[in-house]
Amino acid sequence: MVRQGLPRSSGDDPGAESKSELTTPPAAPPKPDTAAPAVRRGLSVLPDRVIAPATVPVEPAPPGTRPEPAVGRRPIGRTARAILIGVGLIVLLALAVLLARWLVGLDGVRDFMTTYPGQSELPEGAPVGFPAWLGWQHFFNTFLIVLIIRSGWQVRTQKKPPASWTPKWSSGRKISITLWLHQSLDLLWLVNGVIFVVLLFATGQWMRVVPTNWDIIPNAISAGLQYVSLDWPTEHGWVNYNALQLIAYFVTIFIVAPLAAITGVRMSGLWPAQATRLNRLYPVEWARAVHLPVMLYFVAFIIAHVALVLATGALRNLNHMYGGQDAVNWVGFGIFAASLLVIVGGWFAARPLVIAPIASLFGRVGR
Repeated sequence: MVRQGLPRSSGDDPGAESKSELTTPPAAPPKPDTAAPAVRRGLSVLPDRVIAPATVPVEPAPPGTRPEPAVGRRPIGRTARAILIGVGLIVLLALAVLLARWLVGLDGVRDFMTTYPGQSELPEGAPVGFPAWLGWQHFFNTFLIVLIIRSGWQVRTQKKPPASWTPKWSSGRKISITLWLHQSLDLLWLVNGVIFVVLLFATGQWMRVVPTNWDIIPNAISAGLQYVSLDWPTEHGWVNYNALQLIAYFVTIFIVAPLAAITGVRMSGLWPAQATRLNRLYPVEWARAVHLPVMLYFVAFIIAHVALVLATGALRNLNHMYGGQDAVNWVGFGIFAASLLVIVGGWFAARPLVIAPIASLFGRVGR
């Protein structure tokens, strides 16, 4: 049979094409790109991958451990820091005493202190002595403020409250039992404070703690120089306070105490949470920023107040407030000691075992 198709020349070989394909030399491999950046040392280059050098695993430090200090530097411990601060304060106080003694030795300063002895005259009709209600108010205020400071600090530092409290009238609001104690004591302190201020103005005792003359300022400077120079002003609190005492009582009663109240109410559940405009005018951040310094002020005031009472005639001063008499005997001291036992007892009783049954009367105590 004759094969159909194009004619083929006699020189054509059917296997020529396949032979040429077999005999054709393969294409030369591409030359490496000399312009490519050199491979960094330490890396092994293989045809299809780059292998990074092996690394030694580093075991992480256990949680809670501090990094080791640099060589040649040792961190200052808390005890050493406290000692340094104490020594620094002693040095500053010593320098202040020396400076004050030098000042009071100057003729001009002596004349100033003669004109302003450190005590302002009281208005006519000012009462003398301390009535019994003032002594009781003083005790209640001391008892409450000590427990308020303690519970407030616990609220600030407690990570896991021992229990929670939910009020009967608001099942959706739950607070720690420590915060419930703090706010309950605050309410009692506010009631006691209102009664105190009302009686203060009703009996005329306000004239002893409210400045009524501008000479209170130079007299306060004079009293301050006398304190710092260790030549303390004559104390006769049964009749009149010196200017520094009067200013301190005025600031505590009529400025710091109201600040504690209005900032505490802002952070409590008594504040209307849905009052958008009111919350914008008085943000809770402002209240928090003021409330802690107010507490620290009360701590400093209590320490300074007790120190001065004991250092300027303890028996007479304690008799003034607790014994209701201007005499030097042990009556006031005995009542003061009994009040301290009550305060210490309240301090140790302010724990969930005792608080929970009382809190359960006003809400539900749980975890």
